[in-house]
Amino acid sequence: MGLKIAVQMDHVSTINIAGDSAFALMLEAQARGHELYHYTPDRLALWGEKVMCQVEPITVRDVVGDHFTLGEPQRVDLGTMDVVLMRQDPPFDLAYIAATHLLQKIHPKTLVVNNPDEVRNAPEKLFVTEFADLMPPTLITNNRSEIDLFRKEYGDIVMKPLFGHGGAAVFRVTKDDLNYGSLYDFFASTFREPWVIQQFLPNVKHGDKRILLVDGEFAGAVNRVPAEGDLRSNMVRGGSPKDSDLTDREREICARLGPSLKEKGLILVGIDVIDGYLTEINVTAPTGIRAIQNLGGPNVAAKVMDVLEAKRSQA
Repeated sequence: MGLKIAVQMDHVSTINIAGDSAFALMLEAQARGHELYHYTPDRLALWGEKVMCQVEPITVRDVVGDHFTLGEPQRVDLGTMDVVLMRQDPPFDLAYIAATHLLQKIHPKTLVVNNPDEVRNAPEKLFVTEFADLMPPTLITNNRSEIDLFRKEYGDIVMKPLFGHGGAAVFRVTKDDLNYGSLYDFFASTFREPWVIQQFLPNVKHGDKRILLVDGEFAGAVNRVPAEGDLRSNMVRGGSPKDSDLTDREREICARLGPSLKEKGLILVGIDVIDGYLTEINVTAPTGIRAIQNLGGPNVAAKVMDVLEAKRSQA
């Protein structure tokens, strides 16, 4: 069954195809004979109950520097699509939230991946706190006295913005760090929302594992090892992907999360695990598909398409 799939994303001309999961999904969809359409979130328009958008038919190729061809733009009712993949990168700001409200108008008649209502209600560094027993000690606040108490109890900590992404503004603060006061002032003047304060996990030097789940089931994993002299393991920050199997603890984490993710309609999810501790649940535009396959792991994009085809055949 051929599907009409619209991909809401940052403009295809700007992506790095070597690591872009949206591109991996498009390659797989195209190989299966589905029709692909491309658009950026700023093109969405709500007319009454219809979500109108200017889309372009797109053909993709796994060729650096020549990875796409766009057809003539056409104005369509997104409700006529079979699937919309919501794949623009964060930040998870009011523009992102507004897009989820618009896409909610067409879901589930048009299958939006991930469920826009649940994406809006599951900020990645807050949703994870529903599984606090799987996490390292964590504090969500911008209150100085609370952070002081947390530092006193746990020593070295990590501070990061609640709605940050890609490893931006992630800091380690040691128990005797003289920069703590200045860093607090910087966060207070930059981020109005609360911050994430976590106990520092020294074994992050051995990697921060990205585990992908598809419709609540384990689909693949890659261990991201920080570059020398850097705290952050994100591959956009220089982290190196390494092949990885799951530990028993990681399988336990997947089993705990799976039913909730499936119930919420969060079809493609990336979770981050450091030294057996769950640190994030990524539901906006999780990455890792290409890195996993490049290391000889499973084709996660194929598993996603299997699920989408099955769900549309039952609609």
